[in-house]
Amino acid sequence: MSAESTPEPGIPEPTTIGTPSRGKGRRRKTRSKRRQALLVSAWAAAGVVVLGGTGAGYVYFKLNGNIKSVDINQALGADRPTKVDNGSQNILVLGSDSRSGGNKKLGGGVDDGSARSDTAMIVHIYKGHKKASVVSVPRDTLIDRPVCTDTKGRTYPAASGVMFNSAYSTGGAACAVKTVESLTGIRMDHYLEVDFAGFQKLIDDLGGVQVTTTKNIDDPQSHLKLKAGTHTLDGQQSLGLVRTRHGVGDGSDLGRIQLQQAFVKALIDQVKQVGVLSDPKKLYDLADTATKAVTTDSDLGSVNSLADFANGLKGISSSHMKMVTMPVRYDPADPNRVLLEKSKARLIWTALKNDRKIPASATTGTALGEAKGVVTTP
Repeated sequence: MSAESTPEPGIPEPTTIGTPSRGKGRRRKTRSKRRQALLVSAWAAAGVVVLGGTGAGYVYFKLNGNIKSVDINQALGADRPTKVDNGSQNILVLGSDSRSGGNKKLGGGVDDGSARSDTAMIVHIYKGHKKASVVSVPRDTLIDRPVCTDTKGRTYPAASGVMFNSAYSTGGAACAVKTVESLTGIRMDHYLEVDFAGFQKLIDDLGGVQVTTTKNIDDPQSHLKLKAGTHTLDGQQSLGLVRTRHGVGDGSDLGRIQLQQAFVKALIDQVKQVGVLSDPKKLYDLADTATKAVTTDSDLGSVNSLADFANGLKGISSSHMKMVTMPVRYDPADPNRVLLEKSKARLIWTALKNDRKIPASATTGTALGEAKGVVTTP
């Protein structure tokens, strides 16, 4: 089937939901059965790999063989934003929910071999690698997707008014990177991806992640039920937390992003606290899980390269990480979609290009999903 005749993933379908009331500025809850994924474990994976990357012999080759990589540079060619040589780095971090293998049980549905990316984070590492800004891109944002070529050389036509996450569904990692670079005007130096099964196992290997919920969470769709209070979440509970959207806030993807961002900070702190150096088996288990879970661009496609990269992130604590959501507003024509606030987004992209902090005005008054503060770190 040609690219032209292939149905476009992510193109909005007719909705049966009536015209929403905009009086309260809320997005209507949707009963979508589609399971969501989250790549919050990429940072943890990188932090663990830096420990495991010092191995030798069988251990080294075993870990090296675990890592999957894609050649983004070859697929995208020279038609990309200019690389800014100011000491900063930009990484596109994606969460994928492949319907094959171990993810079939976690994601639900049939084993059709497909994969989706329902979470995207643009991570900007500032010069000196002591601070970072993370911009979450809502999967439901309607965008104009550029012409893109996947890593097998197949070209896909441009499309207008499609969901952001259709880029990955259409042309994989290369198309996702191309779309982000077109959207932001910023070159992505690296690409990291982790799937459902890897995320859950990594959390379990870490011994869980401690978070505090300020409200009860009860979401039968993500199978998560938590009383308000402090909890050490295992892998299954963590996966439920970062996927929940109906248990808190206004039921939107934007509310879920608020939970994800809080969880990322807790996860980073947890990785820094794990005492694996005195436990060789735990060290190996973590490194083995992390390297199996992660897919990278080809520049990071070895233990040594990933370890060098992760080593540069060790100085960044959660307190030195600014997390925002790309400025959007609810689509008045469809409560299940959001539209880019271009002028405000431009403030973010300009700041990151110049290695400056994101101004508060960039996110003031934008749609957030009403779940902020529901999950905090103790």
